[in-house]
Amino acid sequence: MTLKFPFVYRYVFIIVLLVSLSSCKNKETESGYYWKSIQVTATAYNSFPSQTSRIHPNITAWGDSLKPGMKIIAVSQDLIPLGLDYNTVVRIKGDTTQYLVKDKMNSKWKKRIDIYMDKDKSRALKWGRKKVTLFYRVKKDSLKVE
Repeated sequence: MTLKFPFVYRYVFIIVLLVSLSSCKNKETESGYYWKSIQVTATAYNSFPSQTSRIHPNITAWGDSLKPGMKIIAVSQDLIPLGLDYNTVVRIKGDTTQYLVKDKMNSKWKKRIDIYMDKDKSRALKWGRKKVTLFYRVKKDSLKVE
C-alpha cells in the first residue's frame, strides 16, 4: 500500500526538510566559534571630518567605506590583541544587533568602543557614553594555551 500525499503536503514536507537541514549547517558553522565578553566604555561616532578624518571622513582606519545603515564599531587598539580584530562579530548586552569591527580608534583610548551612527549627530549625542558588556565571537582554534 502506498501513501498518497496531496500536492500541497509534499511541498510543505520539502520546505520543512530544507529549513531543518539549513539550521543544522548554521550550528556546524557556529560550533567553530565561542563568545567572550568584556566590559568597555561605549560611545558613538558619525562620519564627519571632525570625528574621523578631515580628508576621508567615510573611510575607516582599516580602509573600509562607511555607508548609512552599516552596523560598524571602532575599537580601541588595546582590544585588538584580545580578539577584537578586523571583521570580528560583536554584540552589546541588551541589544540583539550584531556589529562588525571595521574601524579602530586613536591609541590614546583604552577599553573603549565607538558605535557608528551614520550622520545622525543627535542619535550619537543621545547615546552618550556608557559602560556596556561586549560579547565578541572568537574562533575556537585561535585559543592560546598559557
